[in-house]
Amino acid sequence: MNITFAELRRIKHELPTGSISRIASELNVDEQTVRNYFGAKKYQDGEIVGKHIQPGPNGGFVNLEETSILDMAKQIIAEANVAATN
Repeated sequence: MNITFAELRRIKHELPTGSISRIASELNVDEQTVRNYFGAKKYQDGEIVGKHIQPGPNGGFVNLEETSILDMAKQIIAEANVAATN
């Protein structure tokens, strides 16, 4: 899947407090791995996941080989939006 780096960061910033921990727990990965997925670069504390960044507009393009973290982030944002409207 291809996404701009800016869009990936926008999604990360929309996540409610505690979402990084929730994603890490539910997917059984380190919290730093989730942070790295969204653009952090602290690899000694978390694995690097299948992503490749190509230079371009909006921070470049990111090719994500594995989308489970992104999918869960979008699900959490959707849940938060539903809760906010109720």
